[in-house]
Amino acid sequence: MKRHIKQLKHAPVAILIIVGLVLPSCEINDIPDPNNPTVESVLENATVDDLNNMVVGTESGMRNLLGTYFDNVGVIGREHYRFSSADPRFTSDLLGAGSARLDDNTFYTTNPWAARYRVVKNANILIEAANNTTLITDEQRQGYLAFAKTIKAHQLLMNLTMMDEPGIRINVEDFDNLGPFVQRPAALDSIAGLLDQAMVHAQNAGEEFPFALSSGFADLYDTGDDELDPEDFQKFNRALAARVDVYREDFAGALQALEGSFLELNDNFAKGVYYIFSTAPNDQLNPAFYAPNATGEVRIAHPSFVEDIAPGDDRISKVSRRNEIATQSGLTGEYDVAVYKSNTDPIPLIRNEELILIYAEANIQTGNLLEAVRALNIIRTGHGLLPYTGLVTREALIDEMLEQRRFSLYFEGHRWVDMRRYGRLDELPLDRPGDDVWTTFPRPFIERAE
Repeated sequence: MKRHIKQLKHAPVAILIIVGLVLPSCEINDIPDPNNPTVESVLENATVDDLNNMVVGTESGMRNLLGTYFDNVGVIGREHYRFSSADPRFTSDLLGAGSARLDDNTFYTTNPWAARYRVVKNANILIEAANNTTLITDEQRQGYLAFAKTIKAHQLLMNLTMMDEPGIRINVEDFDNLGPFVQRPAALDSIAGLLDQAMVHAQNAGEEFPFALSSGFADLYDTGDDELDPEDFQKFNRALAARVDVYREDFAGALQALEGSFLELNDNFAKGVYYIFSTAPNDQLNPAFYAPNATGEVRIAHPSFVEDIAPGDDRISKVSRRNEIATQSGLTGEYDVAVYKSNTDPIPLIRNEELILIYAEANIQTGNLLEAVRALNIIRTGHGLLPYTGLVTREALIDEMLEQRRFSLYFEGHRWVDMRRYGRLDELPLDRPGDDVWTTFPRPFIERAE
C-alpha cells in the first residue's frame, strides 16, 4: 500500500477574526457594531459585554467547516464515501484513486485548517483582552482565560489530527511573526499544557462564570442548575485532557484526567458536550446531515460497516438502507450514513461513551486488564451484545477496544486517527486497485515551509 505525504513551500496562513458570529438567544450590548467589532475596541479595557461577545463568537466559530472535516477523516478512514455530483475529489483525492494525491491548495485541506485557526485567533484576542482590562474582577478574568485556553487547545488538536506528521503552529499570537511548525509529540505536549493552564484558571474562577455558553454544555450542569459554572467546565477540560493523553501515550495521565471529567461507568453514552444547530436566522444547520435517499450530494456508509458489525448490535442504526443503491467512480453503497436524523441534531464534541473507551484503553495499557474488560462490557452490553469472552491479553483487548471504538464513535472523527496511532492503517480496506490510505494531510499551501 502506497503512502504519500507532500512537503511543499508555503505562504503564511491567513487567520481572520470572527467574533461577530452569534448563537441563538444571546444579547450583545454597548458595542458600536456587534456584528463587526474591531480588535482595537476590545483590547483595552474591554467590558463584560465586549468579552461575552467574543465568547459567543468563539463558540459559534467552532462549528465552521465541520462537515468538510468529518468527510476528510471519515472518507480516508473508510467509514463512509462522500458522493458529490459537483466535486469528484471526494472519491479521487481522499481515496487516493490511481495517481490522485491529496492537494495542499484546495478546499478540503485549506478550509478546515483556516477555520480552526480563526477560532484560535478569537481565543487569543479574548485572552489578551481579558488580561488588559480593569473593568472585570480577577475571578471573572480567570473564567475567560479558562474558556479561551480550553477551546484553543481543542481547535489546535483538530488541526493536528489532520496534519499529524507535518505538525502545526502552536504560537500564532503575533500575526506578523507566526511561530514555527511544531511536530506531533511536541504539539501534543503543548496542547496538554494549554489544557492544564486552563484547568488552573477554572479552579480560580469562583462559583460562576460572567458569561453563558450554549445548551451544548447543558449535560454538564449540576442538578438544579440552569447554566454552566467553573466546576462544571473543569469536567469538560479534563475530558479533553484524557483524549490528548491517550494520543500522547500517557495512559496513567489519562486515568488521572478522567477522575476529574464527566466520566460515568454506565450506559449514559450520550452525555457530553455538543455543537448545536438551529434554523434561527444567522445560525447554522448540522453540516453532517443529509436526508435519507438523497441524490447528488450524499454520504454512503462504507460497506464494511454493515458487513463487520455483530448481529444484534444496535449501532447498526447509525446507517439506513437506501431505496436505491448509490454508485459513483466505481464505488457502490446500499446504506446512507444516518447518525443524525435532522438538520438541527447536535454533533458531539466529546461524550461519555468515548470516555469509557478511553478508560478501557488506559487500563489495557497500564496492565489493569480485568478493569478494561469491565469497561468494554459496559459498551458491549449497552449496545445489545453479550459480554466479552475472548483472551484477556493486552493484544486481544487492544483489538476489542479498537473494534468498539469503531462502532461506538462512528462518523465522529476517530477511526482514521485510531488506526494511525496503532500503526494499523494497512488494515483499512481498499475498494479499487490503486487506491491509497493516506497517513496525513499535506501542510497547506497557505503556509510557509520551515
